[in-house]
Amino acid sequence: MNKTNTERTAPIVAYPPALRPALPCIYGPVEFREWRDQLVQIDRRLDEGGIETTFVQLARAENAVEWANAGAPQLGRFARQSALALRCNVARVLTGLSFRDFAVRAAESSLLQWFLRIGEVDRVQVPAKSTLERFSKMVSEETMTQIHLKLVTQAVTATPAGAPQPLSLREPVDASEVFFDRTCLKATLHFPVDWVLLRDAARTLMKATGLIRREDLKQRRPQEPLRFLSDMNKLAMAMSANARRPDAKKQRKRTLRQMKALEKKIARHAQAHRDLLAAHWAQTAFSEKQAQAIVARIDNILTQLPAAIRQAHERIIGERPVANADKILSLYEAEVEVLKRGKAGADVEFGHKLWLGETREGLLVDYALLAEAKADTALVLPAVQRLCEEMKLKVEAVWGDRGLSSAANEKGLAKRNVKSGLCPRDPAELQKRLTGDDGFRAGLKRRGGTEARIAIFKNAFAGNPCRAKGFAARSLAVGWAVLAHNLWVLARLKLTQERPALEAAAAQAA
Repeated sequence: MNKTNTERTAPIVAYPPALRPALPCIYGPVEFREWRDQLVQIDRRLDEGGIETTFVQLARAENAVEWANAGAPQLGRFARQSALALRCNVARVLTGLSFRDFAVRAAESSLLQWFLRIGEVDRVQVPAKSTLERFSKMVSEETMTQIHLKLVTQAVTATPAGAPQPLSLREPVDASEVFFDRTCLKATLHFPVDWVLLRDAARTLMKATGLIRREDLKQRRPQEPLRFLSDMNKLAMAMSANARRPDAKKQRKRTLRQMKALEKKIARHAQAHRDLLAAHWAQTAFSEKQAQAIVARIDNILTQLPAAIRQAHERIIGERPVANADKILSLYEAEVEVLKRGKAGADVEFGHKLWLGETREGLLVDYALLAEAKADTALVLPAVQRLCEEMKLKVEAVWGDRGLSSAANEKGLAKRNVKSGLCPRDPAELQKRLTGDDGFRAGLKRRGGTEARIAIFKNAFAGNPCRAKGFAARSLAVGWAVLAHNLWVLARLKLTQERPALEAAAAQAA
């Protein structure tokens, strides 16, 4: 969670809520009933906690210039769209569906229509996949940080006896102990191999060229685009097969020279068709934005292609290392870090380091996606500062594995009167604390469950890998994933707290 100005104010935007029908009585499997109950609880948290109202106000503040002279009807429509964007993003993250699949699911599910508040009495208007994509980028990461701060603050707020809790919880979330861990939020790219980059470039250029030629914008060429792609695939398969030959090094160099010659020919044809589309796009069935997208796709590859060819030449033919700063890991993901983690099945991962802090109930109270990888020990004290000073949480103890332990962290936590539950690196010191501190062993055992929390968050909410492109988009996607995850945790917590009373009432009635 990045530092933001939490004092930002926003004007109040009033809009009449849509009249939605009641949920139908469906006697289905227990899994459906649990899913329905969770959505009902999340709907109440958005309403009772004022999360939806706050989101609408912050979205209005972000677009203050655009809507400065708008009247009440226009502002009302914008507010309804903002509320719909909030609910669509939360529901889409919960379901784990793509924009296209979620649009179809929302159109056929009366439960999702009820949650999104689009199932009105006389009609059902479901947002399309392009609208859902715009909803995912409607607000900035700063707004998501403020929404996260509001939700966590309400969840941990304790009220006097008889006074209502902000989120109607019987017992507030206990934030006195926070369990830290970090992981890698993977980007969508395959393992970077030099000659595979050349194959990727050929595939993108020839597919884009095929789209242009389909609109009768053609330049003379010896063969069709797919034939060029077929020739490149043959060379790629030969490159893989050469690794098993006795003269592998010589044959790989020979194959790469053929790939370089074919790649340059492909680039010339793609450039000619790109210029043709840029000059005569009005004669095609493409809209201006579609034509610009195809041109940008070709430009992205042509700009990086000389460096990709040079990189493959240096490493395979020249047998010379390439500096890390000059390496191209992906033609489509420029902002990617290489994380050497040494874990089974993931010795090296490509993405960004993700920092998470959870309470005993599983509520994520702290998160940060790092643009540049930092030492794990350098992340603890800034996280404690965010929790204690920015979020005003009364943190009494923090827990983490031995990768977070350092003398500086121990000193900093002691200065803040925060108990250190960081696992010591020294085995002798670890044994001493295990025998001398009764709660230390139990705390470390609970911290092991944070590994499961990370798996749940990555696989069920953030995506593994994350589909968003670019660091800024991934940071925003993480913000939405944290919001949906916390609403899900609070809904389950509310249902757990209410279960004993419901079971007692059912037993009394029987």
